[in-house]
Amino acid sequence: LLHAVAVVKVGVFSIVRVIFFVFGPETMQSLNLGTTTAYFVSITIIMASVIALTKDNLKARLAYSTVSQLSYIVLGAALLKPSSMTAGMVYITSHALEKITLFFCAGSIYVSSHFTNISQLSGIGKKMPWTMLAFSLATLGMIGVPPAGGFISKWYLVLGSMEAKEIGILIVLFASATLNAFYFLPIVYKAFFESPDEKNQHDEIKENPLVVVPLVLTAAASITFFLYPNYFIKLAKEVIKWL
Repeated sequence: LLHAVAVVKVGVFSIVRVIFFVFGPETMQSLNLGTTTAYFVSITIIMASVIALTKDNLKARLAYSTVSQLSYIVLGAALLKPSSMTAGMVYITSHALEKITLFFCAGSIYVSSHFTNISQLSGIGKKMPWTMLAFSLATLGMIGVPPAGGFISKWYLVLGSMEAKEIGILIVLFASATLNAFYFLPIVYKAFFESPDEKNQHDEIKENPLVVVPLVLTAAASITFFLYPNYFIKLAKEVIKWL
């Protein structure tokens, strides 16, 4: 949990601090650095998603997804609009909940089956329903679909793009959401709707309750974030007022 919430966020958090408090929104706008940064970050979002599509190893796909998803935080800050800056700050929390759920699920799969590759997961949803249901919910958050908390953040990113009148960024957001769906939803489909092949039988696989409880809690927290986002949005808006 510390890794998902803090360690992988240090880099983007530092960049956001520089944008907000070292340069400041006014200086960034006067030097046209905001738009330049936003488009530079957009390249990272798309390229990391494309690389994720090529990975069969589950953790590798999640890792490249993280590179792409963290870039949304910087993108929101760089657009320098109230909605986008709110999105960047709120996404720190929503991404932490959903990505740690995904890595918890990868760990649960490994503990129960020792499978590491996506190609091995056909039919595993029938043996590990709680794990794969939590995984499915977290993928919705990564894509930006209700009822996961990631929807709130990405909605504000879309609003921020429209406020900035950056059609190119809006296209990037929709393209990246499509790529997210392409590399996450096949995993869900494979787990629930395909039958295991002869090499990867799941007869002895069963979920470990001690492993399942944390991932169910973080998945539930993501839903709670979606249902009650006002505290985080209000906090983000208060920070923006200080800038």
